[in-house]
Amino acid sequence: MKTSAATSPEPGGDVPAKTPAIMFQGTGSDVGKSLLVAGLCRLFAQRGLRVSPFKPQNMSNNAAATPDGGEIGRAQMLQARAAGVRASIHLNPVLLKPQSETGAQVVVQGKVFAATAARDYGALKPKLMAPVLESFSRVCQGSDLVIVEGAGSPAEINLRAGDIANMGFALAADVPVVLVADIARGGVIANLAGTAAVLERADRAQVAGFIVNKFRGDISLFDDGVRSIEAHTDWPSLGVVPWFSMAHRLPAEDTLGLMGSEGSGAGKKVKIVVPRLPHIANFDDCDPLRLEPGVSLTIASIADPLPTDTDLVVLPGSKSTIADLAALRAAGWDIDIKAHVRRGGYVLGLCGGYQMLGEKVLDPQGIEGPAGEAAGLGLLAVSTTLSAPKVTREVFGVSLLPAHERAAVSGYGIHMGRTEGPDRERPVVLLDGEPDGAMSADGRVLGTYVHGIFGADGFRARFLAALGAASALAYERQVDDTLDALAGHLERCLNTDAILQIAQKSAMARTA
Repeated sequence: MKTSAATSPEPGGDVPAKTPAIMFQGTGSDVGKSLLVAGLCRLFAQRGLRVSPFKPQNMSNNAAATPDGGEIGRAQMLQARAAGVRASIHLNPVLLKPQSETGAQVVVQGKVFAATAARDYGALKPKLMAPVLESFSRVCQGSDLVIVEGAGSPAEINLRAGDIANMGFALAADVPVVLVADIARGGVIANLAGTAAVLERADRAQVAGFIVNKFRGDISLFDDGVRSIEAHTDWPSLGVVPWFSMAHRLPAEDTLGLMGSEGSGAGKKVKIVVPRLPHIANFDDCDPLRLEPGVSLTIASIADPLPTDTDLVVLPGSKSTIADLAALRAAGWDIDIKAHVRRGGYVLGLCGGYQMLGEKVLDPQGIEGPAGEAAGLGLLAVSTTLSAPKVTREVFGVSLLPAHERAAVSGYGIHMGRTEGPDRERPVVLLDGEPDGAMSADGRVLGTYVHGIFGADGFRARFLAALGAASALAYERQVDDTLDALAGHLERCLNTDAILQIAQKSAMARTA
C-alpha cells in the first residue's frame, strides 16, 4: 500500500446531536439508493428545509471536482444539485477508485491518500472512520436534514468489521436506517428477510423501515408481499416505488448501466460509439449526447469490432490509461480506430482518452502500476507524462474550434500528468486564459482534459452540427426538470412524513 503523508486523515469532532439525519442502505448494489436520495433531497428542499446529502464511502471511477478543490462521486454531485447546496469534499469523504481487478486509489476528503490492494483495505478502514465522522459533522452544521446513502449492502457481513459504509457508520453516528430493495431483480422478499436474518442484533435494531423500489404494474398486487416482509422482519414499510421511467435522463451511478446500446438508432442522423474500457471513468460525459434526438450513441463492448458506419468515436476517461490502451490493442480496436479515421471519421478523446490518442504515455513514477511507458494510438502529435499532483478543479472557458464562435464551455478536470507536443498548438478550448487540448491538422482527431464539456448546450450544438445533426436539447434544464419529476414521484408513493419523523425523532433521542 502506498500512502501520501500530505493527505493523511485527521481525527474529527463530534457529530452535532440535534441534526436530523436518515440513512438509506440497500439489500444489494444498484437497487436505486442514489436516485432515491437525489429525489428526497429535492423533495425536502422544496418543502423549505436545508438538506444535504452524504455518503461515507463510495466506490466509483465516476468522480467530480468540487468547488473546494477536491473530488467526490458524481452521484453526490447530482444529489447536492438536487438539494440546492454547494458541493463539497465532505459530502463523500472516502472515494475508492478502482485501478485494477484487485486494487484501488483511496481518496480521503477530496485528496489522494493511498493506493491499496483490496486485501489491504480492511486494515486501512479503521483509520478512515475519524475523517468520515468529521465530514459528517461538517455537513450537519447548517443543515435541517442530512440524507445519507450507504454502499453495497449491510448483508455483506464478511465486511462488517471496521465498516464505514453502512452499519458501522450508522451506529457510530447513531443514524436510523431505511433498507431499499429492488423488486425488478426478483426475490425481493428473500432479500429483505435474508438481510434481517444475517444482521447482528444492534445493526438490525438500527433499521427503521424498508422501501421496495422499481415496481412495475399494479402495486396493490404486492400488498400481501409487503405484509409478508413486515412479518418476517418486524420493520414497517415506508412505501413501494413504481418504476421511474425518466431515470435515464439522470446520470447513472456506475457502469452497471452501461451495457449495450443507449439508443435504437432508428431515424438517427449521427452515430457515436464509446468503447467500454475495462477502467472507464466519468462515463456520464456522454449523457447529453445520449439524450439528443439526432444522435445514436452506443456504449460498445471492445470484444466486438467498431461498426464501420460510425461517425464519431469518443474515447472516454480512464482510471488506468496504460492498461486500457493495452486492452484496446488486444481487442484490435487500435486498428479499427485508425481505419475509422482513414475513412474520414472523427475521434474525440476525453482526459484519459486524450492521453491515449498521443504518441506515448510515460509513467516514470509508477502512478498507475509498474514504472514504464506505452505507445499511444499515434493520432495526435502529443505525449503524456503521468505525474503528481492530481489536478482536481472546476473549469470555465470558451471553445476554440472552427465555427464555434467561442461558445461557452464548463466542466471539471480530474487527471494526473501533463500533455505536450506540436498538436497542442491547435487547442480545443481556452480555460481561464490557458489553452487546453489538441487537434490534428485535418481537424478530425481532438482531445481535451475537460470532463462534462457536452453539458454546455451551445458547444454541443455546434459540435453536432459539424457532424450533420441539429440540437435543440436544453440539457441542464432537463436535468432539473427530471429531479422535480422524481421528487413528485416519490411524494406520491412514499410515506415521506414518516421518513422525516424518523430522522427528527432520532435527533431528539440523541439529545435526551
